[in-house]
Amino acid sequence: MDEELDQIQGKYFSIIDPKDINTVIYQINRTEKEFLKTSPKYTVERLDCAIEYIGDKRRRTFFVDNPAPDGNHLVIFSFGKERVVVNTGFLDYDHIKISKKPVPLKIQTIYNEEETEYKEFAYTPNMKRQISIIDMETAEEVKPVLYFDEEANEVKGKCKLKPYKKYFAFEVKEKNK
Repeated sequence: MDEELDQIQGKYFSIIDPKDINTVIYQINRTEKEFLKTSPKYTVERLDCAIEYIGDKRRRTFFVDNPAPDGNHLVIFSFGKERVVVNTGFLDYDHIKISKKPVPLKIQTIYNEEETEYKEFAYTPNMKRQISIIDMETAEEVKPVLYFDEEANEVKGKCKLKPYKKYFAFEVKEKNK
């Protein structure tokens, strides 16, 4: 058992959320060179967290299982009523740096009375993707339905969006040259 624990490498850090705020953090991953021709340059991966209740606040401890030797880029979303605050961070060898100027975003509600499917998006060979859709109320990620597109010879996903709900979608793209 101790040998197994010695092989686990990772880092963790905590954030304290006020009563009506839900913070989620995504790690931005650069796709390996051998997969770049058929995959997006960047993908997103939601960090796991443990929650500890402290009065009406919550301490969320986030985990990065295999930190990159040159650091990990993070995107931090704090979901509140009718708004999302976006921040960036960088997990370095022994500390985390978070930008001093968060970016508040105004959310425009998309009202739909029928269940809809969000556009298709491709996965990399290691099952990572460049887009994520989050339920605004719960801050939980909408899990895509995966299928194999035989024509394109790749794994794709679609998300079903429920009527009368608010969603937040984000995608990491390469800057135009």
